[in-house]
Amino acid sequence: MKKFIIVVAGGSGSRMGSEIPKQFLELCGKPVLMHTIQLFYDFDPESKLILVLPDAQQNFWAGLCMKHDFSVPHQIVSGGETRFHSVRNGLGCIEGEGIVFIHDGVRPLVSFETLTRCLETAEKSGNAIPVLPVNESLRKTDGKGNISVDRNLYFSVQTPQTFRSAQILEAFKQDFNPAFTDDASVAEKAGFAIHMVEGNRENIKITTPTDLIIAGALLTK
Repeated sequence: MKKFIIVVAGGSGSRMGSEIPKQFLELCGKPVLMHTIQLFYDFDPESKLILVLPDAQQNFWAGLCMKHDFSVPHQIVSGGETRFHSVRNGLGCIEGEGIVFIHDGVRPLVSFETLTRCLETAEKSGNAIPVLPVNESLRKTDGKGNISVDRNLYFSVQTPQTFRSAQILEAFKQDFNPAFTDDASVAEKAGFAIHMVEGNRENIKITTPTDLIIAGALLTK
């Protein structure tokens, strides 16, 4: 079945304390985003890679590709006002039936095993999201006080969130809702049951300087 990879990379460098958007920061010799795109290309060179970038960042990205001689084929699509709108723009490039992976550009360490679990479950059940159990104790607050909650009832969610193309295209026909925190929440609002698969601990989202250090250590391990 045809595979479509939508990589969403619209972040800034604010939490990094950097003027350079986090997806362009250097990690082990090349930008984070290049690691992410290369990973998906290595997983399936026949897949269609779609990179969603803000208009203002596209020339900078082109310069980085020339500098690093980065030649993995990918289509660039303009980002939108929110992540929801950016993903919707990426979905506009989907043609025909297939499996759609929607992935954060700053997650360059998702494993092939996680990708395979997502793929196989989406093919069978319509969608799949990688998750991990919560290790830390959790407390819930209402603004006035707080209580302990059962961490076994909760999971942290990763990407790629993976769907049959017909399902996710239908889900994104909805109007934007501020309650949409990820692609799974969009599909869920459209009436689709969400299926969880095991993620991998290394699949961190690089948003802080500490994350960049950890990712570098993992890549060079």
